[in-house]
Amino acid sequence: MSKKDNILGLLNQQGLMPLYFHEDETTCIELMGALYSAGVRLLEFTNRGPAALDNFAAMKKVAVEKYPDMYLGAGTIKDSKDAEAFIKAGADFLISPALAKDVFKVAEKEHVLWMPGCMTPTEILKAEKLGVPLVKLFPGNVLGPGYMAAIRELFPKMRFMPTGGVETTRENIQAWFDAGVSAVGMGSKLLTKDVIANKQYDELITHTKEVLAIINDCKK
Repeated sequence: MSKKDNILGLLNQQGLMPLYFHEDETTCIELMGALYSAGVRLLEFTNRGPAALDNFAAMKKVAVEKYPDMYLGAGTIKDSKDAEAFIKAGADFLISPALAKDVFKVAEKEHVLWMPGCMTPTEILKAEKLGVPLVKLFPGNVLGPGYMAAIRELFPKMRFMPTGGVETTRENIQAWFDAGVSAVGMGSKLLTKDVIANKQYDELITHTKEVLAIINDCKK
């Protein structure tokens, strides 16, 4: 089985893609450790600040040493330059906010899984024709589970992961999985500002375990 297939299989199993950015390297590493302790085995570090690449490289180094079964991906990759830089830094997969074909070309060349952000059926169809196995449905809270349910039968082979405003409640998670998603992406709803600012890692671990349990129940 290829690395791409392993990541897709793990994402389907985990059902959750935690994502975050922080400008402090130590905080980034600590958050990764807390998520790992909660059972997370793949996460997205978003490229949303000047320190992103250096922090990602530091996280990857720690992951290799302490969490060898953790897949660490780079998100908010919008151009080929960033794609190349993060792959060089050890990114196991790339996620984009849109259908950035230059990122796709780099990912294909380097045999790295790429998940583009899509909003419309036209974009999803373009992704499908590129051979993309999973798209990030973005922004999730604007589109909603009803939108997912409406388009699901049009793309029976495509996997979907809504990201952006997905709630941690059982009701919201259930609605998304009932609509046919493979996983959900969660940022600030899971890794809240208070938790990060006050280093409330025990709270993050507990909350993440609860979310993973809810997802597991919803998939049944």
